[in-house]
Amino acid sequence: MLSQVLRCCIGAFLVLLLSLGSTGASLAAGADTSPGALLFEQHCAGCHINGGNIIRRGKNLKLKTLERDEIATVTAIAAIARGGRGQMSGYADVLGTDGDQLVAEWVLIQAQNAWTQG
Repeated sequence: MLSQVLRCCIGAFLVLLLSLGSTGASLAAGADTSPGALLFEQHCAGCHINGGNIIRRGKNLKLKTLERDEIATVTAIAAIARGGRGQMSGYADVLGTDGDQLVAEWVLIQAQNAWTQG
């Protein structure tokens, strides 16, 4: 019983840390300050830290998933970043001019590199 409570508390604590501190953690790990990386950290990493998805595991940004869902292109990723998809809202307003393209290019590179850079 106690071990179940501890696991639950640890799990909740980790989710809280990921949601509150994902921006700094990801940038520190990769030290990538490109415009696409910065936009990703500001607007996407809260849910998609290191290409994962803390809300829906199967909707991550790993290359295998992008290919499975036929969205492993800059154009497709940019369209989702701009307009949203499913439960994810679009970010056209906050990404600014060409921000969707910058994020998409960066995401695809990270996916191709198995998210080892951040």
